[in-house]
This record gives sequence, C-alpha cells and structure tokens, in this order.
Amino acid sequence: MLSNARDISETTRPAPADERRAGPKAGSKDGPKAGRERRCLVSRETLATERMIRFVVGPDGAVVPDVGCVLPGRGLWLTAQRDIVAAACARNVFARAARASVAVPDDLADRVEHLLLDRALNSLGLARRAGQVALGFEVVRDWLRQGRAALLLTASDAAPGGARKIKALALDLPHVGEFASAELGRALGRDSVVHVAIARGRLAGVLRADAERLAGFRAGHDQADARQENGED
Repeated sequence: MLSNARDISETTRPAPADERRAGPKAGSKDGPKAGRERRCLVSRETLATERMIRFVVGPDGAVVPDVGCVLPGRGLWLTAQRDIVAAACARNVFARAARASVAVPDDLADRVEHLLLDRALNSLGLARRAGQVALGFEVVRDWLRQGRAALLLTASDAAPGGARKIKALALDLPHVGEFASAELGRALGRDSVVHVAIARGRLAGVLRADAERLAGFRAGHDQADARQENGED
C-alpha cells in the first residue's frame, strides 16, 4: 500500500521533497518534530513521531537508530517499544522496507535504549547549566509549592515514602521515573540524585519526550543492577 512512497513508513502527510531526498535537516537536535505522524512498520499504527524511533540504513548496509532524527536517508519508523524493535528484527522488516539486504545488530533494542538514555541525560545536564533544575527533596518541594516546576523526576530506586510525598505535591505535573539515582547523579555532577524538578522551557519538553520513549525500552526490562537502597537526597 505504501510501496510508492519515498518514506515507506509515512502515511497521512508526505514529507517535503527536500526532506525525502536528504532526510531531516542536519543539526536539528530536538528529536522528532511535534505534529508529524508516521506509520510503524510492525504494528501498522499511525503515531506521532514523538512516540517513535527513526532508523536509517547506513552506507555499510547496517541499520542505525536515529533517535535525534538528524541522519540523512530514508526513515524507517517503529513504535518506541522494545518488543516492537525485536519483532522488526525477527521478521526481517528492515530489509523488506529498504528493499535491500541490510545488517541488523543483535543488540539493536539495547542500542536504542542507550542512545535515548544519553540524549535524556544530556538534556538534563544542559538544563542544570542553564539554571533550570532544582535538586533534593526540600528544594524540589519548594519549587512545586511555588509553581516553578514543569516536570518532576523521581529516581526509579527512590525510597517509596519520599517518592509518594513529593509526587503528592505534583499531581498536575508530568512525572518521569525512568532513571536510576546514579544515572541522574551522572548527569547532574553528583554520586546520586533522587528528586529533580525542571523549570518551564524547551529542555523540559525535550527531556519529557525522550523519557517517554525510553520507557518503552525499560518497561519490563530487568533493571535490578540499577536499583539499590536509597535515602532521601
């Protein structure tokens, strides 16, 4: 049905001619653009690209995740879920879509997860350097009470009591719980961080979108090595 389209995963709105030739504009670092939709090659669902992962076939014929949507070439789109990527690999979906022999890494889903994690933590570090981050239970609590936060992050290995208390103050805010305390600490220059608030702005939106995509690769995936006993930050 889509065999005549340049981007075989695109459905309702064709990409501009220059994008079809060269892919997304180089240097665009915000990831998938809001308002655009593509069709997943596995589920056949049409979704907003913020909920998907773009792949391209590199010059060497290898399938490469393009989580930032910056690489040139035809986009091959999948729903941002680990099982969807696994199904695409098992069913030879990439080769059929590209109409060519391709090499698919055995750890493709893990590569996507690591790339999304790196993107999200990089955005978090940028927000810190821009003065848009509050750290620690008491400071985050004050930001929430003052209405200064746009996004709340709680470490996945946070103590349940503290997590409940802080989330009770942020019922109307989006919440991210995909990162371990050591991962948050790595982005924020500390050994570990449990509670984080992000101020309103572009970086909060980018971080939220990448965290939501990351959730599809961590849900049900063993993270026992990232969990440990924690007190309050």
